[in-house]
Parts: sequence; structure tokens; C-alpha cells
Amino acid sequence: MRRSMARRLLDRMFLTGEVVEVEEVAARMRRVRIGGEALAGLEWTPGQHVRLFIGDGGGLLGGVLRTYSIWRHDPAWEALDLIGYDHGGDSPGASWIRAAEPGMEISFTRPDGGFVTKEARYHLFAGEETASVAFGAMLRALPEGAAVYGAVEAEGPGDHLELPKELVKVCRGGKPAARSEVLVDAVRELDLPDGPGVAYLAGEARTIQAIRAHLVNERGWQRRDVRTKPFWTPGRKGLD
Repeated sequence: MRRSMARRLLDRMFLTGEVVEVEEVAARMRRVRIGGEALAGLEWTPGQHVRLFIGDGGGLLGGVLRTYSIWRHDPAWEALDLIGYDHGGDSPGASWIRAAEPGMEISFTRPDGGFVTKEARYHLFAGEETASVAFGAMLRALPEGAAVYGAVEAEGPGDHLELPKELVKVCRGGKPAARSEVLVDAVRELDLPDGPGVAYLAGEARTIQAIRAHLVNERGWQRRDVRTKPFWTPGRKGLD
């Protein structure tokens, strides 16, 4: 009885789909395609995310929510692509992305979030592995000929996700991803046009703060020119 009640709650709160395809796209990244009738005509703005319910639906739903940026979706599809980063360990999100295989049922929310592109003289992107999926979708959606600059960081060369537009690639090489001086230095070295564009900074919260401080204090940008999306920081829960 409790399990059937949990199932009804899931059906009311979430969309339901099925994993139909899994592909390794980088050393620690897997693309997971979710299909199903619930995805037909689903509205999405590139840069938005869904929250996956990871659990068995027992007890008081008996699971956790984990956020994944959408890599690709088309309203005509009955499918969407997510890419998950396996950072190691046994956290629910990392365990799910490692275990995902065709045939698995998954419940998820409708696309949400305001971390999307806007009109600008030029666009600046900066982030690490956790940001690159959102960046890929946002870059793909920019108008033809849009001016794009930016830097993406990964642990090593094989950890970079291939993006639709060329950004500077840098590697930590064993240095911490939190408060990453590697990424801040890469942004500092970018040869940008005079005056601000719009910046999209995503990934580890304190690294984002340092890059925003550089843009505002050293390049004279206004804070309104900088859009941020902190996905994680050490010791804190509740970030996307």
C-alpha cells in the first residue's frame, strides 16, 4: 500500500521516462538519453536543467533529487540527453551515472532555471567539468556569428567535453577544483574586446566568485553583466 501511494505521488510530481541509450563522451562523463511519451513537446531553454529522482519510491518516496543540465533536446523528440560527471565516490548522483543503462525507469522534473543566454556584444563562458554541459547547450543556441570567448577547466586533457564552439582548455593536473587559480588565471589572460559583454560563470562557487571579482574589479564590468550558476562547493549541500 505504501509503495503504491509513493508511486502515485511520483506520477503526480514528476515526469517518467526510460533510459534508452548510454555513451561515454569523456574520461569521466556519460551521456544518458531518456525517452518516453512525456518528453513529446516538452519546452526547454538551453542552459536549463532537470532534477532526477534517484531512489526506489519506498517509504516517504525513499530517494534524493539530483540536478543535471540538459545537453540536447528538441520539442519534436520524445527524448532528451543529459551528461553526468562521475567525480568518484559513492554519492547518489555519481553512483547513478555509473549505473545508468538502457531499460532503467527514471522520474524527473520539467526543465527549469534562469541560467540562459541573453543578447550581448559578446559572450564570455568560464567553468569546469560541471559547467560544460550547460555551456554546450548554450553555445549551440547562440546566433550564427555571435562573438564568443571563454575558458573551461578539467582535470586532464581526456576529461574535457567537446563543445560546439572553441573555448580555451586548461587542466588542473591534480590541483584542487575548489578556488581554482588555474581557471581564474585562464580568464585573466583572455584577450577580450574593450568594454563588457555578458559572462556566464558556472561550477564551483568560490571559483565563480573569484572570476566575477576579476571581471568587476580588474576589467571594470558591472555585476549585472555577470550571470552565475554555482553547482557545488566543498562541505555544502543544496547547490545544484
